[in-house]
Amino acid sequence: MKQWYEELFENYGKKYDKECFTAGTVGECDFIEKEINYDRSERIIDIGCGTGRHAIEMTARGYMVTGIDLSESQLERARHKAGNLDMEIDFRKHDARDLPFENEFDLAVMLCEGAFPLMETDEMNFEILKNAARALKNHGKFIFTTLNGLFPLYHSVEKFLASESEEGNATYRSNTFDLMTFRNHDITTVEDDDGNKKELVCNERYYAPSEITWLLKSLGFNSIEIFGAKLGAFSRNDLLTTEDFEMLVVAVK
Repeated sequence: MKQWYEELFENYGKKYDKECFTAGTVGECDFIEKEINYDRSERIIDIGCGTGRHAIEMTARGYMVTGIDLSESQLERARHKAGNLDMEIDFRKHDARDLPFENEFDLAVMLCEGAFPLMETDEMNFEILKNAARALKNHGKFIFTTLNGLFPLYHSVEKFLASESEEGNATYRSNTFDLMTFRNHDITTVEDDDGNKKELVCNERYYAPSEITWLLKSLGFNSIEIFGAKLGAFSRNDLLTTEDFEMLVVAVK
């Protein structure tokens, strides 16, 4: 049986690109470039690349990017977009829990909950971090965003998502946040590219910053910094607070 995150991304590429959370690509890539000192010799892996928005933008800026995703439908959309721009980008179908790469990349990016933290168990989510770490060379950098576990302690996730959603975008209801597991359960309604509506019973893991720090330390990362993630405006000046729905993590092996 397919998991909710597999069903969600089937035939959803065009609609995905219109979701409000995809609007920050250029600013997010500005931050990535700065973090690698504009070194175009760096090899980049985009984990959970989806429709390829970050991979395409970074390729346009002269970087060599490998994009991986579990969804063939999302990858088809990514390849189509890249083809329209006369770009050749290495988009591959892989499960982020089981990647074939070892010591190959200078930078790994994993943005907008592309893979982590959607998995159904903490162990599976950890496998994604482990595979990202293994794909990186020594001294490689890992930049990713994930859901901030501090946010639901102070705010309603349902109200926040409703306030961010625009007409035609995904909607969320029946949210419950489990304090024992830090998982948010909801019913997500999306409309696919053919106009078919589907309701999915979803759950996502929110992480406390101390958990992320410990997980990454256990994987051999020496420097771990966590910031608030502002859509399209990642910055080292944004200290993480309870107001941030997502956190931005920058770690170096």
